[in-house]
Amino acid sequence: MLALTFPGQGSQRSGMGRPWVDHPSWEVVAEASDYADRDLAHLLLDAPMEELTPTANAQLSTFVLSLVVLDAVERVGLAPGACAGHSLGEYTALVAAGALSFADGTRLVLERGEAMAVAAEREAGTMAALLGIADADAAEACRRAGDGVWVANYNARGQVVLSGTPAGVEAAGVEAKSLGARKVMPLPVSGAFHTPLMAPASERLAAAIGTVTFHPPEVPVVANVDAEVHADGASWPSILTRQLCAPVLWHRTLERLGELGATVVAELGPGGVLTGLMKRTLPDVRAVSVATPGDLDTLMDAVAGPEVWNHRSPAHQGEHLYTSERVIVSPGAGVFDPDVALAPLEASALAEATGSPSPGGSASGSVLSVGDRVGGVGAVDVRTPFEGVLVRWLAVRGERVAEGQPVAWIRTAERVR
Repeated sequence: MLALTFPGQGSQRSGMGRPWVDHPSWEVVAEASDYADRDLAHLLLDAPMEELTPTANAQLSTFVLSLVVLDAVERVGLAPGACAGHSLGEYTALVAAGALSFADGTRLVLERGEAMAVAAEREAGTMAALLGIADADAAEACRRAGDGVWVANYNARGQVVLSGTPAGVEAAGVEAKSLGARKVMPLPVSGAFHTPLMAPASERLAAAIGTVTFHPPEVPVVANVDAEVHADGASWPSILTRQLCAPVLWHRTLERLGELGATVVAELGPGGVLTGLMKRTLPDVRAVSVATPGDLDTLMDAVAGPEVWNHRSPAHQGEHLYTSERVIVSPGAGVFDPDVALAPLEASALAEATGSPSPGGSASGSVLSVGDRVGGVGAVDVRTPFEGVLVRWLAVRGERVAEGQPVAWIRTAERVR
């Protein structure tokens, strides 16, 4: 099963959108700019780190680029069996799972970033990463330091993040060293995120969340606050409100994805921090970072084995489908009956080379338009959602196929031209 994860703020970097400018999925940026009433292309292409670091810009830019990558992954025919996101990334995960619309997600992320920025201005805060310390010892360091510091992120075994007032974080860092922490690394942030100091932001965000409709997720989404799946859309408003002041239980979230059956976990968006944490947490699960169009081929390689293409059906084994390739899947279970008038490109090339008649009378492969019928499964038509040239049948006449099983491979019109 393929699971998707989405990064939070801190993953952003200057020019991170540039590799995607010429990709069809870049159109997501214009749509998000309309929803946010902001020039998001500027943030993704031209903004220096000084402009990207403030929490409002960091969150919005990371959210939008992650959705660009998600759109590109969907264009190659991949669908997740489960999703999760680190802090801000949880909003992206909910959009990916259909629980939250793109428009509402963009507006909530904008409000979240602004609310957190205001809260950080009211109460100075900071964060620090601890390496080489057990979760219980990190919590004990906070207790010894007194008021004003908490564990904010349980990222991986031996890696946690403290958050709180500057004095509290500094004191807890000293205590953590005495308890065996190998390293204490201050983080360049301006707020005590995921602590009670974010309560004012939580209240403001709750009001915005109350205006939005949440739907039941189409695939499981694992929540930060308890590392559990919440299938009821009505439960997510309170979860997201609690999330601002509660620690991120990330390594438990990754373990939950493994329990759900994930065999490949892809991080979609800038950076690759979550991929590193995944490798440390579940070393037997394939971890892939997709930050540029070129990474899509790596993802396709990773999901080439069975039981990965989507949460409903196994993949066609042995094919390497690049970013210009698509698969057409069966809309239901039954016996597959391909349209005999259609000529696969590979069969046509073989016929031309041998001088034998080509299926369908074409020497170049049948050209398909969106909505064209390519066959049937029982009484149900199988139609292509993509434009392109038929390359190969992935199921044979009379084969019994499952819902969602790939039955045909096509090459998009862009690649053919």
